[in-house]
Amino acid sequence: MGNKIQHSLLGHPRGLSVLFMTEMWERFSYYGMRALLILYLIDHFGLGERSAYLVYGTYTSLVYVTPLIGGVLADRWLGYRKAIQAGAVLVTTGHGLLALDDGLALGGDILFYAALAFIVVGTGFVKANVAAFVGALYDRDDPRREAGFTLYYIGINIGAALGAIVAGWLGQNWGWAYGFGAAGIGMALGFLQFLLGTRHFGGLGEPPRDAGLRRSMIGLSVESWIYIGALAAVALLYVMMRQHGAVEYLLIVAAVAVIIYILWFSITALDGPARRDMAIVTAMIAISVLFWALYEQAGSSLNLFTERQIDRVVLGMTIPASMFQALNSIYIILLAPFFAALWIWLGRRRLEPSTGTKFGLGLIQLGAGFLVLVLGIEVSGDGKVPLIFILLLYLLHTTGELCLVPTGIAAVTRLSAPRLVCFMVGCWAFANAAGSFVAGLIASATAGGEGGMANIAIVYSKIGWMAVAIGLVLILGAGIVRWRGWSSGAEVPAGV
Repeated sequence: MGNKIQHSLLGHPRGLSVLFMTEMWERFSYYGMRALLILYLIDHFGLGERSAYLVYGTYTSLVYVTPLIGGVLADRWLGYRKAIQAGAVLVTTGHGLLALDDGLALGGDILFYAALAFIVVGTGFVKANVAAFVGALYDRDDPRREAGFTLYYIGINIGAALGAIVAGWLGQNWGWAYGFGAAGIGMALGFLQFLLGTRHFGGLGEPPRDAGLRRSMIGLSVESWIYIGALAAVALLYVMMRQHGAVEYLLIVAAVAVIIYILWFSITALDGPARRDMAIVTAMIAISVLFWALYEQAGSSLNLFTERQIDRVVLGMTIPASMFQALNSIYIILLAPFFAALWIWLGRRRLEPSTGTKFGLGLIQLGAGFLVLVLGIEVSGDGKVPLIFILLLYLLHTTGELCLVPTGIAAVTRLSAPRLVCFMVGCWAFANAAGSFVAGLIASATAGGEGGMANIAIVYSKIGWMAVAIGLVLILGAGIVRWRGWSSGAEVPAGV
């Protein structure tokens, strides 16, 4: 999709700053809305906990399914630039409809589900392609690559933190429409700065030369049909949002199709080393499903737990529960530079943990966060859980995330076959989709019932110990593989 550009800013390609800001504003919009969604479903629509968790899980899973399609469309036809621009328009439209849904109270839940459908389709165009675009800024073996993704990840979390704080505060104090409206403005700003910054990409991100976007099909260009198809997808997803069971079947069918396609491509188009790299990437993506299933409790069961069970009074003021969704991102902003420097420092001394070890460390810390909260439930008795325990939970979840996620994304873009980079980044997002759907089931297990806080403690204890155990197995397995020298060369061990 063009040639690498040589201009740099602070040691990185200038295009990184444009993509940094684009993703920052897109995540501002997504996480601002996400911080309010479960509370909006219960308080505005009056849904029960289980029903609200089901809607939330359906939405968050679909958000991570559509990047698969968006990645393919960019790889084959649109290129990164056009795909990101189309997605930004759709996402902005969706947030605008959400603001109208509360502000005007039109048509029952019609605007609400239409808004979610626009956001889901738009995110499909944006999410995978911004990440893949970051990877395209660097050569395959560029030592700055992982550090560049860590900086990009900081941009994501600046946007997520600001979104949760601004949209959360406006939504819970001024009205839902103000919170959702702020999210829409954020995406519009991201779109504008992306258009203004395209000169820094050089020839990168343009449609493939053989895309044939202007070729006529039934009186319209191929590009026009793609955009019409996107609107048709909005209509389809509007219907699916109301048929939650259909999403479960969609995920199963999509997972089987993805596995078959990767196997077919690996067997027919790749040689031994490249085939092995694809196997490593596929294994990492499968492991990440468990991580996301537990991590995505943040916006659902943990969000509602914070609203109802955490003592949120600080200096005489009660902090809105939605604003606690910013904690994870704030921690990442503070800690990501340390982790980026740590991996470089260890790498220079040939002490950097392998990807498998980092994945294991990530799961252990994720599980430990839930176990800390269980301890808080036990020591609080019948009263509110002290604030320190939710702060510690998000801290441990953050350090676990910093071990697993940037490393995983960088490895996916580095080890995937060049013709499938966008597709495999979409598969990484699809793992988040599967995990988000499972997360809804886990959240439902904590809902209501006679057990109350005791039931929540049991569920969190089980998933916490499970994550710790699997993390230990991964670390042990990675150590055995490296010790036996199963992988050779400089690149492959880092992907084990």
